Amino acid sequence: MEIKSAKITLEKEKGLKTEEFIVNIGPQHPSTHGLLRLVVTLDGEKVVEVVPHIGYLHRSTEKIAENRYYHSFVPYTDRLDYISSMFMNWGYVLAVEKVAGICISPRAEYIRVLIGEMNRISSHLLFYGTFAMDVGAFTPFLWGFREREKILDLFEALCGQRLTYNYYRIGGVSHDLPKDWIERLKRFLETFKSAYKDMDNILTDNIIFLKRTKEVGVLSKEKATAWGCTGPVLRGSGMHWDLRKDEPYSVYKELKFDVPVGQNGDTWDRYWVRMQEMLQSVKIIEQCIEKLKEMDDQVAKIPYGGKGFKDLTEVHIRNKSVLTVPPGEAYVRIEAPRGELGYYLVSSGGEKPWRLKIRSGTFCNLAVLPELTKGGLVADLVAILASLDIVLGEIDR
Repeated sequence: MEIKSAKITLEKEKGLKTEEFIVNIGPQHPSTHGLLRLVVTLDGEKVVEVVPHIGYLHRSTEKIAENRYYHSFVPYTDRLDYISSMFMNWGYVLAVEKVAGICISPRAEYIRVLIGEMNRISSHLLFYGTFAMDVGAFTPFLWGFREREKILDLFEALCGQRLTYNYYRIGGVSHDLPKDWIERLKRFLETFKSAYKDMDNILTDNIIFLKRTKEVGVLSKEKATAWGCTGPVLRGSGMHWDLRKDEPYSVYKELKFDVPVGQNGDTWDRYWVRMQEMLQSVKIIEQCIEKLKEMDDQVAKIPYGGKGFKDLTEVHIRNKSVLTVPPGEAYVRIEAPRGELGYYLVSSGGEKPWRLKIRSGTFCNLAVLPELTKGGLVADLVAILASLDIVLGEIDR
């Protein structure tokens, strides 16, 4: 009895040793935002290690591109990041246009930017709703999706689709904006500004939300750069880097907007950056509307067939149904809602790409997850993953 008591006393002094155990989260689980499997090693509620397993959605998209005509591959890009399909189209057609030496009209450029920024807002609204729900708030989810549905209504009127749009084309866009569509967009922007204030008030400075996100999943600027993070994840860590500003493409150089940058690199900062980006997208859209109106006014003053008439109204350069691209290669990158989206295209001079490589911003952002979660709580793991805003279709391809 004396020996046993001494042993128990000794264990109490040293502390009881707990045993680590492994938990599988996914690959079919709402908090993993797609077909992602997380193998989590836990010590109680403390995260020891997280190993992301991807590939459950892999479709060999890049290999498929080598066996499709340049035009016919555009719908496949919709299936990458299906939450921001417009950007997936945009990056691909820019790469083809660069190799083929195709220049598009100013009107088509402004339409591309306008539609792209609308898609950025709809993407960030989905993030807003699902992120709030992942940390236990349900009302923001409903409010975010309510506003997103209004954008999807506009997209449906534009191209007949609400998810996989297939609107961008090599040489411009498939067709001009429908009649009265701009007026509908203006009404949405006005209602969205009011709705945004409500969404911001209910969540951003909510004390419970702050407890779940502040100083959680801190990613330093140096670590974010070393891991190749881009987009809101990088800017949330205090890095002022946005391709629309630092390597302007399309007509972004002519537009005025700010780049929101976080300070601490925590989960809350990544959320805040996306919230601010929605306001900046509204500014960009309003400027594009004004530019398009100026073009319409100029056309009205030019007699039919007059100089410049075609340039001001054209939105799609008509190419042959089967486009032949001269030999060459190009790498094009754009600022998608989840970070840098890059297309590396190699042409051997035929009707199909010789090689296509897609650089996914989400892939690098997900790779840093083990660094952010180590030593934290399992409840924080869900919030940190949500703050990265991943879409597995872009990662797996």
